[in-house]
Amino acid sequence: MKHFVKGSSSRRLLPFSALAAVALAAAAATPAIATAGATQLRHAVSSGQATPAVGVHPIVVEAGAAGNATFSCQAVDAPVRCYSPGQLRTAYGWNHFKNGGAGETVVIVDAFQSPTLRQDVALEDSTFGLPAPDLKVIAPQGLTRFNPKNPTMVSWSAEISLDVESVHAYVPQAKIVLDLSKTSADASILAATKYVVDKNIGDVISQSFGEAERCMLPNLLKQEHALFQKAVGKGISLIAASGDNGAAQPTCNGKSTVLSASTPASDPYVTGVGGTNLFLTKSGAWTGETAWNDGYGESGGGISTLYPTPKYQKSLGVPARTVPDVAYNAGVDGGILIAWGSSGQGAGLIFIFGGTSAGSPAWASIAALADQTAGHRLGALNPRIYSIAESKRYSSDFHDITIGNNIESVGGYYTAPGYDLVTGWGTPKLAWLVPALAR
Repeated sequence: MKHFVKGSSSRRLLPFSALAAVALAAAAATPAIATAGATQLRHAVSSGQATPAVGVHPIVVEAGAAGNATFSCQAVDAPVRCYSPGQLRTAYGWNHFKNGGAGETVVIVDAFQSPTLRQDVALEDSTFGLPAPDLKVIAPQGLTRFNPKNPTMVSWSAEISLDVESVHAYVPQAKIVLDLSKTSADASILAATKYVVDKNIGDVISQSFGEAERCMLPNLLKQEHALFQKAVGKGISLIAASGDNGAAQPTCNGKSTVLSASTPASDPYVTGVGGTNLFLTKSGAWTGETAWNDGYGESGGGISTLYPTPKYQKSLGVPARTVPDVAYNAGVDGGILIAWGSSGQGAGLIFIFGGTSAGSPAWASIAALADQTAGHRLGALNPRIYSIAESKRYSSDFHDITIGNNIESVGGYYTAPGYDLVTGWGTPKLAWLVPALAR
């Protein structure tokens, strides 16, 4: 393994920190161009506030009627490419599994709410031919009233749509529990997570948010780590996005960036998910992947300052816990089509979504498939992932990503054969990986 740190980059630091949907598609009723003014979405970053790991810089792009499930961005030579859930299912091998997720429950932890969520899911389902989901929404601390003028709430509503619709697309037979924190404060999100762990509500927990390790208070980090240990002790698998700022994370006051791994992805009990730019044929056949670094954001990755090298990473020779462990398609150029009605740009719109937020619900769905295949919960996935990746099975179970980097102005890393701090072990070949995880 090799991972080189570089102190500077010629690339400009992007002015957004977390949300990134590319405004893309048309009204559900008729073919149109999404002409609403697509403004950059921002939200405050401050110490003790997790941010959704969806990178968004909205660009209005011509598209067809949502109900037709055909969009101009699906052309392989489109200026900004997009993929339907069906194309992504084909690319990674989801279609090998019938009744995907049946008997499993995926918990998604997010903050605030999305008042249009059920309409969004219905639009996504009708557009892409998916069945109605078994979806339950809970708010253990009470539901926060949605303020469409609050950019933080708007960005979290995008995260919610992406998370729920992604899980439903990949494992349509699974039960989904959306667990909403009252705010994005660390203590509030931790309390919401504690609720589902204590009550043993689900088999897998997806966390598409994060912040620099130094920005979470030490006492909360200690409580979080203990909670994650309790979760895996119950057989619950934990997944988290590695971040959308490359090897950087926003500083605790949000005024600059710093070289840092993201928590909760850096916790040893959690499987951290990085990002790639995926290239497909129109039918969804996989043709290649590079590290996500497309001008909208970069795959998060780095070395923890909190956790020592876990046993499953000892053979890598890394100085401490490193992230990510694995990767999934995260490019905004080549992102997934998602319905999002709380954008403020009008009802019935489909958007291109990217960011490592797209990878966390995908890998949570993989964990659900592996549980289903095994017939029982698997708990912490990393020991299994690293054992498979370090065996002769590696090339059959993973796409090894060897092109690209996540370098930002503060530094970063290059991809390399095998494991690296940009895409981990790579992206899944599910027809072979899921049975291997189940074994």
